[in-house]
Amino acid sequence: MNKETKGMLIGFIGILIFSLTLPVSKIAVLSFNPYFIAFGRATLAGVVALAYLAYKKESLPSKVDFGKYVVIALGVVFGFPIFTTVAMTQGSSSHGAVILGMMPLATTVIGVIRFKERPSLGFWLVSLMGAALVVIYALLKNSGSFTYIDGLLVLGGICACVGYVEGGELSRRMNPRAVISWALVISLPVNIVASFLTFSPEYTNAGGVAWISFIYLSLFPMFLGFFFWYEGLAIGGIARVSQVQLIQPFCTLLAASVLLGDPITVMNLVFAGLVVSTVILGKSMLVKRR
Repeated sequence: MNKETKGMLIGFIGILIFSLTLPVSKIAVLSFNPYFIAFGRATLAGVVALAYLAYKKESLPSKVDFGKYVVIALGVVFGFPIFTTVAMTQGSSSHGAVILGMMPLATTVIGVIRFKERPSLGFWLVSLMGAALVVIYALLKNSGSFTYIDGLLVLGGICACVGYVEGGELSRRMNPRAVISWALVISLPVNIVASFLTFSPEYTNAGGVAWISFIYLSLFPMFLGFFFWYEGLAIGGIARVSQVQLIQPFCTLLAASVLLGDPITVMNLVFAGLVVSTVILGKSMLVKRR
C-alpha cells in the first residue's frame, strides 16, 4: 500500500467521525444555545487535550509554531463549530451535508497556495466537477438562490479547510495528536469564559440525549477525529487526502436519516453518488508534493 492510499484510508476514519457533526448538532441545538454548544464542546475537548499533553509529556510549542496553532484554532476550534452550529438552528443537516461538499476543493486550493502542492490539470478538473455538483445541488434545493444558512455553512467550511491545511502540514513533522491538542489548549481560556457567559442553569435539566450529543461533539469531531484526519493529511498529502471529504455528505445523509428521521430523497442520493464518483476518479489523477 503506497502512502497516498494509506493516508486516504486513515483520513477516511476521521471523515466518518466528522460526518455525524451536523445531525448531532441538530439534536443538541434543541436543548442548548448554539454558542454554548460551540464554546462548551471546545472547552471539554480542551480539558481532555490538556490531560493528554500532560500524560504524553509533550514539549511546549515553539514561537514559530505558536502562530500556526492560532490559525488552526481560529479555523477548527472557533470558526467551523460556531458557523455550522448556528446554521443547524434553522437548516437541515442533510442539506448542510451536501453544501459542505465544497470543502475538498477549498482545502486543495488553500494547500496549493500555502504549501505549493502541484495537482495535475486532471485533478483540478475533477475537483471542480465535485464543487460544481455541490453548487448545482444548493441552487436546485433553494429555487435558484443561496440562503443565509448556505452562507453560514460555506463560511464554516472555509474556516475548517484553513485549519485542516495548517494542521495537516504541521503534522508532517510532529505528532498529529499533539497538533489538535495544542490548538485546543491554546484556545481554552477564551472557550472557558465564553462557555460560562453562554451557559444557562436550565441546561442541567436538558436530558440524557442532549448531553450525550454535547459530549459526542466535544470528544469526537472536536478532538479524536483529528487524530486520524491530520495523520492522513500528513501521510498522503493535503490535496490528495482532502478529496476523501467528498464522501462525507453521503455518510452524513445516512446519519441524519438514522438519528433524525430525515428522508433520503432521490436527489440527495443522486448528488451524493455523483460527488463520491469524483473521489474515485480523482484518485487516478497525479498530485506532486514538495
